[in-house]
Amino acid sequence: MANTGYINGSDLLLMVGGKAVGHCTSHTLTFNSETKDRAVKPVASAAKSSGLWKGKGVTGLSISISAEGLRFYDETENGHEQIAPLWGKGDSVEVKAFKRGGDAAPYVAGKFVIASLEETSPAQDDATYSVSLENDGEPTTYPGKESGE
Repeated sequence: MANTGYINGSDLLLMVGGKAVGHCTSHTLTFNSETKDRAVKPVASAAKSSGLWKGKGVTGLSISISAEGLRFYDETENGHEQIAPLWGKGDSVEVKAFKRGGDAAPYVAGKFVIASLEETSPAQDDATYSVSLENDGEPTTYPGKESGE
């Protein structure tokens, strides 16, 4: 039976380098459009104010992803200890965003660069980490991409 109602954020997962992000507390996908304004002179018969409005065109698309998690000694997925060496290699990593139980049908997938990896270690509190990813070329799967494109 299909799920109904609101989507629980815990049912949307992120995989980096072949494993889910370990002890993830939150992740964010941002779909970016680079745009260009186009200002044209209005036709001679148009009102002066019509020249105040600009057209817009999309000149580029990108996806950025951020994730936060808790550091965990017995990590079995990809936490800070596992993601740090991937960052250190300086290569792109395979990333998937998918619904729980649906990693074979992600809604975003492709090569991404680890743009940053941050660790926060407050006194007498849980150590956390955050990772930021940016697409490396056109992803294989993203909203609006037709299958077989």
